[in-house]
Amino acid sequence: MLATLILDFDGVVVESLPLKTAAFRKIFSFAPGHLDEIIAFHLENGGMSRYDKFRHIYENILHEELTPEQEERLAGEYAGLIFDAMLTVPYVEGAEELLRDCSQRLPLYIVSATPEGEMHEIARRRDITGFFVRIYGSPKTKAECIREILEETGALPDEALFVGDAPNDWDAARATGVRFVARIPPGDPNRFVDRPGVEGIVENLHELREYLRGNICSSRSRTP
Repeated sequence: MLATLILDFDGVVVESLPLKTAAFRKIFSFAPGHLDEIIAFHLENGGMSRYDKFRHIYENILHEELTPEQEERLAGEYAGLIFDAMLTVPYVEGAEELLRDCSQRLPLYIVSATPEGEMHEIARRRDITGFFVRIYGSPKTKAECIREILEETGALPDEALFVGDAPNDWDAARATGVRFVARIPPGDPNRFVDRPGVEGIVENLHELREYLRGNICSSRSRTP
């Protein structure tokens, strides 16, 4: 029986990946010869913090030193490009219904790679904080956050489900032993092929509610 539901935010609760990809493209526009490789890395590592992405890009793609000052400049430019838009970017289809219904039946958590303070402010201004027991963000890793949730709730790993959209999310689920469902938007590639332990794939959160039916969450009809 499911006892705890853990959700990634970007690409699971809100459709923010196009916005964040455009921001990455803009802040690295100074390196046009590497831009395709940078964006490919960004997309493949959706569950990684922006700081870890910056460090990898400089070390392994640009082959340049990333100074603390450059890192903060990149982070500030990136946050400036996305923050206001994150307050209005659309929800993943079915997300609002799932949050409303499931939060009445079991503890919900967000585990995001977004800096925790920023994630809290986005959730507050979108008025969704009340759906969650706790909202986690970086610099803690997702695996560290999930371990804290298991300790706090007393749930066994097989009683907790993590829903993510990136291989890094799958990595965190495998590292902690929790169950994992992947969200893949229509038309996007399946990055979970041959990865063991993916117990389901959904396109939207209406499908996730149906998947959870019989565990905890309501099977109430969809909102028109």
